[in-house]
Amino acid sequence: MKKVLGIISLLLSATLATANSIDFDKAFKESTKIEKQIKKTSFPKQTYLITDFGAKPDTPDAPCHEAINQAIVTCCLNGGGTVVVPKGTFYTGPITLKSNVNFHVEEGAVLKFSTDQSLYFPGVITRWEGIDCYNARPLIYAYGETNIAITGKGTIDGQGSNETWWPMCGAPRYGWKEGMVAQRNGGRERLLMYGETSTPIYKRVMTPKDGLRPQLINLYSCNTVLIEDVTLLNSPFWVIHPLFCESLTVRGVYVYNRGPNGDGCDPESCKNVLIENCTFDTGDDCIAIKSGRNQDGRKWGVPSENIIVRGCYMKKGHGGVVIGSEISGGYRNLYVENCKMDSPDLDRVIRIKTSTCRGGLIENVFVRNVTVGQCREAVLRINLQYENRENCNRGFTPTVRNVHLKNVTCEKSKLGVLIIGLDDDDHVYNISVEDSHFNNVAKDGNDIKGAKDVTFKNLYINGKLVK
Repeated sequence: MKKVLGIISLLLSATLATANSIDFDKAFKESTKIEKQIKKTSFPKQTYLITDFGAKPDTPDAPCHEAINQAIVTCCLNGGGTVVVPKGTFYTGPITLKSNVNFHVEEGAVLKFSTDQSLYFPGVITRWEGIDCYNARPLIYAYGETNIAITGKGTIDGQGSNETWWPMCGAPRYGWKEGMVAQRNGGRERLLMYGETSTPIYKRVMTPKDGLRPQLINLYSCNTVLIEDVTLLNSPFWVIHPLFCESLTVRGVYVYNRGPNGDGCDPESCKNVLIENCTFDTGDDCIAIKSGRNQDGRKWGVPSENIIVRGCYMKKGHGGVVIGSEISGGYRNLYVENCKMDSPDLDRVIRIKTSTCRGGLIENVFVRNVTVGQCREAVLRINLQYENRENCNRGFTPTVRNVHLKNVTCEKSKLGVLIIGLDDDDHVYNISVEDSHFNNVAKDGNDIKGAKDVTFKNLYINGKLVK
């Protein structure tokens, strides 16, 4: 495997020799090789109905997670198979996935997760905004499992709202009022300082009073994973958060999550990932690739790498496909193609955000055949000065290089390309846009500072060729 990845890196280096000679077909042939490395799930034919283990529909005061978890464990111990959630509305607490189990939510089935925070404690090992800790158990969780899936045309509802979960972000527009539990009351700041001071992870135990909301799906250190066809609604926090995972496929998933920090899919320190034919309508980034925050990301030094995004539709969100900001472990080899994006509430199309708190190398980003109705700010935004007020240890200079867009059309935005580098121009370079049309650009151009080797070939902004 390492030999194959080494060959891919060498080929990419040859492909990226100069921004003027980008061969997109050659680059995307490398993505085909990466896709072949993604292992596929496979399950025995045995099926286990959760109702056979005592789960009953329409019992909001008696969540049935113990029955569901018993079905999952039984399936795993018997060699694997499919655990089925049949048609009906089932109320549940936290669910833990196990190896060789396909958790299948049938069409017409709805899983509604309890908003009783006490059910999600004691906490489990996870990351929260890129910092290692023990925090509230994610609604669906797995640790160290292999060959697992969440499938079916049913609905998984985290029941986040301005009455439950979301006020804990501490913002009045999400229902927070003085006296309520919230991350702004010291919990988030304490966790960030744990990371900055390299506090041992076993001491980083968060409590309900800290107000750090759980993810809807958090898969930690898992291999060979499929999430397919399900509808995911109203997560307390990030929706899909794979962490230290390899061989992950997210296909045909519909994500609707207008809550705070409502990211759609955030692979963190993951390798060999395919995200295809999904729809994202989110309160934050639609897809945000991560690899740990500040010292915690640098300590592990595990980049995210080899991620393919294709055929997706992005509606509302801070960014369509995003790298960062918790990206201290670095990132390499992103392939985005044949996507559609459109919303006055979509801020950017391709976004890279990092800072001197983070450090790390971000490289080899290829984007082609993307159609944008409108976005609020810029088609491409690269920002090396993200959250300049963050209280952190600085001096870890990030580098962003080899970012290339081709055949991208956008019908409305404020800017075409926005680059905010550092005081020099040495840390953002080899950036190109070609064969693209950006129309109705309010500021009639690009805004580029702190970058070099930025080239445009057949880029038209408001009908005029950019030279």
